[in-house]
Amino acid sequence: MKRNQMFLNRLLFRNWSLKEITRRQFQTKFPALAKVGDRLPSVVLFEDSPDNAVNIQELTSNKMVIIFGVSGAFTPCCSKVHLAGFLVSANQLKNLLHIREIICISVNDPFVMSAWGAKHNTVRRVRMLADSRGDFTKTMDLAIHLPGLGGLRSKRFSMLVGDTKILELNVEPDGTGLSCSLAQNMLEI
Repeated sequence: MKRNQMFLNRLLFRNWSLKEITRRQFQTKFPALAKVGDRLPSVVLFEDSPDNAVNIQELTSNKMVIIFGVSGAFTPCCSKVHLAGFLVSANQLKNLLHIREIICISVNDPFVMSAWGAKHNTVRRVRMLADSRGDFTKTMDLAIHLPGLGGLRSKRFSMLVGDTKILELNVEPDGTGLSCSLAQNMLEI
């Protein structure tokens, strides 16, 4: 009888331990896709180098901005269509919608984003911010897994933000297309 009790105690302890381990390792709450009306999170991005941290919530406070996300710097569609569209339309967007800044975000390191911006002469038109660890992208549930581009990337999106609040949000249905997230759609708001 004593032997059976010891066996049961061990079994219960192991079962309890397993539950504790499982509870600690798995989250039951997942981020929800950003939506109109949400506030931007207080997340740090980087501009030009890892020493130049930019908090996206502070950056968008008390102003109207456009943020667009791309799956990767120097990728053909991101360079020739997505970024190019916002560069060509920058002055028009700023005047028409009273935009103070246009911000490009990508899950890349800040040196890559800086080089990409320099190649396309984005100065005074589009700020190039690196989401190095994907914190912004994951928090907003805009992440996509693209093995060919290194794994974690951002879905293509564009949003109009007023004082940290999302006023308009366009996320590509498949995460990678080039339709609703383009600059021309922001001009139609």
